Amino acid sequence: MPQPLLKPTEQGTVATAIAVLLAVALVAWMVAGGRSGRLIEIDEAEPVPYAFMVDVNSATWPELAQLPEIGEILARRIVETREQRGPYRTREDLMEVSGIGRVKLSRMAPHLLPLPDERAVAGP
Repeated sequence: MPQPLLKPTEQGTVATAIAVLLAVALVAWMVAGGRSGRLIEIDEAEPVPYAFMVDVNSATWPELAQLPEIGEILARRIVETREQRGPYRTREDLMEVSGIGRVKLSRMAPHLLPLPDERAVAGP
């Protein structure tokens, strides 16, 4: 008959240690939410809002392309117009870019940092 790996007293000690570890794991699981649903499923988590702000006088076209309704082509036009005519002084200057009208400008506006003439009006 083969010898057991552990003596009966050692087996009791190992069984007790395993039971304690399982109890600690169960308590940790319950504290973390258990079956109550307090655990967050990443696919179902609410999106975290963030403010994406752009300076149209220094932004590159990939940065501008992230603005609402501005794709690569329009973003490149914004940069080209800036390079040809100089920096934009006000947001309305953006309407000089082919493809930007009042509606598109109003959708972009919340994501635009103040421009030079707008800073002067707003003050410090």
